[in-house]
Amino acid sequence: MTETSAPLIVVVEDEEHLAQGLLFNLQAEGYRTHHEFDGDSALAYLLNPKEPIAAILLDCMLPGADGFTIVRALRAAELYTPVLMLTARSRPEDILEGIEGGADDYLAKPFDLNILLVRLKSLLRRTSWQNTSSSVAALPAPSDQPTEYSFNHRTIRFDELELVAPNRTTHLTLMEADLLRYLTDREGQIVSRKEILEQVWRVHEDTDTRAVDNFIVRLRRYIEDDPANPQHLLTVRGVGYRFLANP
Repeated sequence: MTETSAPLIVVVEDEEHLAQGLLFNLQAEGYRTHHEFDGDSALAYLLNPKEPIAAILLDCMLPGADGFTIVRALRAAELYTPVLMLTARSRPEDILEGIEGGADDYLAKPFDLNILLVRLKSLLRRTSWQNTSSSVAALPAPSDQPTEYSFNHRTIRFDELELVAPNRTTHLTLMEADLLRYLTDREGQIVSRKEILEQVWRVHEDTDTRAVDNFIVRLRRYIEDDPANPQHLLTVRGVGYRFLANP
């Protein structure tokens, strides 16, 4: 891989020692890098990049615009560059706010560098599945998982991170696609809020489960003919949710 073809990773981190460590190790792995210290300059750069960005490592707490504001602005502008958010270990609410805002994955500080690199490569694989001309070598999807799921004239394309409906195609974040896969794999079964937190989002702390409810509301806008009267993604009062392909 030549230097000019190497994926560009943008690091948005205001802690100097952490940022320099990330930049050094990313470059050692063969990536090109760009660094922004504060949220306002990062947002300006990310909304108008001078070249394609492969992925963003985004701290949630920054001077100026915070990471949550940045990821929401990117998604509102229909920019779906993969975002790996870096969160404080003691704040599970950061994780959920990032998920709701449109982040694709998260990693709690302090983190192991090897885990960060694995998560990053996973996000880049997703991009390569969507775009065969990506500079990252395309890898096949796991053979034991379906790449599509169809119901009610809609098709979820898990590898492409898309939900195709008769009148529109909706881009999905990685975590939206992961939750839809988890629910469709368990079609007809009741899935608790706690199970979603722990098995899909890997949040093990005591956390306000209303974040799950807010997320479900957004998914209903994608998959229901009438989101106010859902037929597929049903609430099981006091427990969680159940997905039905054919109500």
